[in-house]
Amino acid sequence: MATIEPKTGTAAEEPTTRRTVLPGAPPFTVDDLLKFPDDGNRYELFNGSLLVSPAPSLRHQDVIYLLHTILQRAAPSQMRVFTTVNLRASDKDLFIPDLVVVPIERAKSVRLMLAPDDVLLAVEVVSPSTRTRDRATKVAAYAEAGIPLYWRVELDEGPTVYVYELDGESYRGPVPHKPGTTAVISKPYPVSFDPADLIGY
Repeated sequence: MATIEPKTGTAAEEPTTRRTVLPGAPPFTVDDLLKFPDDGNRYELFNGSLLVSPAPSLRHQDVIYLLHTILQRAAPSQMRVFTTVNLRASDKDLFIPDLVVVPIERAKSVRLMLAPDDVLLAVEVVSPSTRTRDRATKVAAYAEAGIPLYWRVELDEGPTVYVYELDGESYRGPVPHKPGTTAVISKPYPVSFDPADLIGY
C-alpha cells in the first residue's frame, strides 16, 4: 500500500509516495498488525479493515499533552492516564486512542495491549485525517466494546469537548463543553477545566 513521507528541506510539506509492503492479507487480524513495519504510520483495525493515520501534528500532540496533564492532576491515586495505547477489542479490532484512563491495578498487569474492560475513558482528538472515524466509527466501536466513557475533542470548534456516556449498548449524548466555559465532569472522576486551555499556542 502507499504511504506518505515528507520531503526534507524547504519542500518538507510536499508529500512523496513510497510503497510499504504489509504482511498478511485483508481482512487483517491483530496478530497480522503486530508484524507490520514501523514506517511512521498509525495502524488500527476495524472489523479486519485497516485504519491508517500519519503521525499526529505538533498541535494535535500539544492538545493531548495538555489534556493528559489536566486529567492526571485530577486523578485519584488509583487511576492513571496513558497516551497512544493498544486497545484490543477483538481479534479483528484494535484501536489506539489518544488518551485513556485506566485503574492502576489493571495497568500493572498489562504488557502490550489493554482490553476494553481495562478502560474507563477513551479520548480522541479529531484531526483532518481522522474526522470520520472519530465522529462515527469509533463512537460505535467503543460503545460496542463497552467502554463507559468517550470524549471527542474538536480542535476546529475552539476546541469543544464532546462527552459520551454509555447507556446500555450505545452512547448517550454527546454533551458538548464549549471553550470559554468551565466543563465540570464527574466521571470517571471529578475534573473541571476550560476547553480553551487545551490550546497552548
